[in-house]
Amino acid sequence: MPDPSPGPRPWVLTGGTVAAVAVFVGLGTLVGADCLWLVALGDHILREGSVPDGIPFAAAASAGWPNVLVLSEVLLALIHRLGGAPGLAVTQVVVDVLTLTLVALGARRLGATDRATAPVVVLVAAGAITSLVVVRVQLFSLVPFALLALLLREEHRRPSRRIWLLVPLVVLWSNLHGAVLLGVVVAGTYLVFSRLRSRPLESSAVGLVTLVALLATPAGPRTIQYYLGVMDNEAAARGSELWARPDLTRPFDLLLALAAVALIVLMARSRRPLWEWVAMIGLAVGTVTAARHGVWLLMLAAAPAARGLTRDPGRPEVVRWPGPRWSVAAAVVLVALAAVPWSRGAHTAPVDDAVVKLVAGTAGQRVVLAPEPMVESLAVAGVRVWLSDPVDAFGRSDQAAYLDFLEGSAAGRRALDAVEVVVVEDGSPPEGLVDTSGGWTLGGELEGWRVYTRR
Repeated sequence: MPDPSPGPRPWVLTGGTVAAVAVFVGLGTLVGADCLWLVALGDHILREGSVPDGIPFAAAASAGWPNVLVLSEVLLALIHRLGGAPGLAVTQVVVDVLTLTLVALGARRLGATDRATAPVVVLVAAGAITSLVVVRVQLFSLVPFALLALLLREEHRRPSRRIWLLVPLVVLWSNLHGAVLLGVVVAGTYLVFSRLRSRPLESSAVGLVTLVALLATPAGPRTIQYYLGVMDNEAAARGSELWARPDLTRPFDLLLALAAVALIVLMARSRRPLWEWVAMIGLAVGTVTAARHGVWLLMLAAAPAARGLTRDPGRPEVVRWPGPRWSVAAAVVLVALAAVPWSRGAHTAPVDDAVVKLVAGTAGQRVVLAPEPMVESLAVAGVRVWLSDPVDAFGRSDQAAYLDFLEGSAAGRRALDAVEVVVVEDGSPPEGLVDTSGGWTLGGELEGWRVYTRR
C-alpha cells in the first residue's frame, strides 16, 4: 500500500472503498465451478509425487492431455488442505484486495485523485462482481493482469529495461491460468503500437522471448496443444457454461455492460495512447464472445477512466514502500477482511458435505455422472466421476455428450449409458432427462439433490 504521508490523507476514500468492497465480497464468496477439479488434481500430484497422464478421477478417456496448470493445482490443493472451502474463499478475498489496490495504484500513477479513483473502483467491482465473489482458477490471473497494466503504462511513459520484467511475469502466469494469453496479446499490442518504432530490436526481442515464456510449463511445447484445446472445446463452440456470451437479461451481465460503458466514456475524456485503445477493442471483442473476459476490459479501462474523472490531473504519484506503522495497519486490516469469508465456514462450499457423503456412500466404486458443481466436489472426495472440468481434456464426442446431459437434451443419454449412478438437482434439465430415459431408481435425496442408480 502506498505511503499516504506525501499528502493530506490522499488514499482515505480509495482505501475505504476497497475495504468496503472486500467486506461485501466476503459476505457472498462461494467456491464455484472451475476450481475444485484443480484441487482434486493437486491432491493427486501431492499424494503420488508426479503429474498424472490425463484426469485420474474421471472414467472418460483423457490420456495424453497436456497438464499446464500444475502450479495452480498444487497451490489450490494446499490451500484446501489447510482451510477447506473457507480457505479458498479467504484466498479469493485477499486476491481481490490486492487486485483493486493495484488498479487504484494505476489510476494514481496517471494523476487521478483519491476522489476520482474511489468511484472507479466501485465500477470495476460492480461490473466484475462474479469474478470477485465466485472462487475459480481465474483468481490467479487478477493480480498478474493488474501488474501487467501497471508495467506497460510505466514503460509507455518512460521506456526502460524494466520491460524485461514481462518475461518472468509471463513465466509465472502461464503456470497459473490460461488468461495469460490475453495478457500476452495486450503486451504485444503495446510493443507493436507504442515501442517498436523507437526501440525495434529490443521490442522484437522482448516479444519473441515472451512468446517462448508461454511454453515454460510442465507441458513444455505441448502447452500450445493445451491452449488450442481450451479455445476449441465443445463448450466454447456452443457458447455455453463458462464460455457463455453476455446476456443483458441476466443481472450480472447487465452490470458488466453498464460498468464497461461508463468506464470507456470516462476513459475517452483522457488522452490515451493508440496501443491502449487497440487493446481495449480487442478485449471488448473478447467480452462479446464470452462474458467472463469482461473483467480484463474493466481492469484495463479503470486507470484512464479515473484520470478522465479527475478535473485537474496531477503529476504521477510516487510510490514508496510504506513505513512500519502503515505496514502493520495494512496487515491488520487485511486479516480483518479475510475473517469475513472465514466466518461463513461451510456456507462457502458449493455443495454441503452431507450431500457429498450420501453420493459417495451410494456410489461406492461405481462411476458417477453429475453436473457442476457437484461433480468437482465428488472428485475431491475421491469419487470416480465420468467427466468433469477441464472438459477440453476429453474427446469431443464425450464433451458433447456431457453438455447435452447438462442441457437435458436427448443426446445426453449417451452419457447416461456410460454410468450406473447419476446425481441431479431436483427440477433441473438433467433430472428430466433421467426421468424420461427409464431404468433408474431413486437411491437417495438430500437438500435438493437426487441420487439415481441403475436398476
